Amino acid sequence: MSVALSARVALVLAVAATLACCGQDNRYAAPPPPKVTVANPVEREVRRYFESTGNTAAVNTVDLVARVQGFVQAISYTDGQFVKKGTSLFTIEPEPYRLKVEAAEASVASAKANLKQTQAEYERQADLVSRQVSTQANYDKALAQRDSNQADLQSAEANEQQAAINLGYTNVVAPFDGVVSARQVSIGQLVGANTTTVLSTIVQMDPIYVNFTASERDVLQIRAYLARAGRTTSYLIGTTVEVGLQTDTDYPHTGKLDYIAPTVDPSTGTLAARATLANPDRLLLPGYFVRVRIPSDPQPALLVPDVAIGSDQGGRYVLIVNRDNVVEQRRVDPRQLDGELRVIDSGLTKDDRVVVGGIMRAIPGQKVDPELRAVDAK
Repeated sequence: MSVALSARVALVLAVAATLACCGQDNRYAAPPPPKVTVANPVEREVRRYFESTGNTAAVNTVDLVARVQGFVQAISYTDGQFVKKGTSLFTIEPEPYRLKVEAAEASVASAKANLKQTQAEYERQADLVSRQVSTQANYDKALAQRDSNQADLQSAEANEQQAAINLGYTNVVAPFDGVVSARQVSIGQLVGANTTTVLSTIVQMDPIYVNFTASERDVLQIRAYLARAGRTTSYLIGTTVEVGLQTDTDYPHTGKLDYIAPTVDPSTGTLAARATLANPDRLLLPGYFVRVRIPSDPQPALLVPDVAIGSDQGGRYVLIVNRDNVVEQRRVDPRQLDGELRVIDSGLTKDDRVVVGGIMRAIPGQKVDPELRAVDAK
């Protein structure tokens, strides 16, 4: 046997002996539990918000119509113009109606003259009858004529008032401050002939309504809160309402809650409500989609970092570490964000240890090595 071969055999035998000796104590050692970071929920008072979506709507929108028949004589505004209450917008030829007023005034004057004459005759007959110089028949005739002329005067005065009203209808004015839409008639056009003629539309822009709804669940929670405080829903009227447009990152527009529907709509399961906002610069237009929130008084709450909240088909949850350092999944009811923390309505206690770091290593049912730290309560 060569020297090289002898050396190889000796090396193999040495390795085999070494492995045989080590194999007597070769057992599996489980890896240590994964490290995770846990924290107790933050306790503090927060101002909760009811949040919803809605639409803006005009407080008043009116179609301006022709209430008398005639030809349009003048249009005194520019399409889309903002006008003040009482501004003349359309003129329907007034002359025929002015003549009717003059004729009615003449009829009143004639009726007054006739009444004056018959009143004198009635008084004369009354005096003669009292002195037994005239007959009762003459007295009754004078009385009837006097009463008839009084009725004629009242009729003539009513006709005069109606003629004056119709003359006023020839000048179509703005019933309130608002923006007038594009005209729907032209100068010289006959209006009010057989059917109602819409001349244009005026829309009030200030103030403006915001209509929104609350879900049945929110309604139940709000009413329960009011009941605990010994209050009714009327307490909410006048509450501040904050509104944001699609382009707003916050809620820069504020108003007051002024209406809550008395019933829940069974088809949608929602309750209608409305707020009124001042809109002096007319930045809000009717029909806008808006975000709505209503702040409440500060209330105690538990908060956890928003990153600690997960979701699945069953809803929202957090992972907690129990006394045995075993991970559990806990269903929670998260609400609004407060900085980087999420308000939790139910599902947690102040002593729970919530996994806030190493969440991917925390598997429900398995042990972990938790490291407790305080949450930055910003």
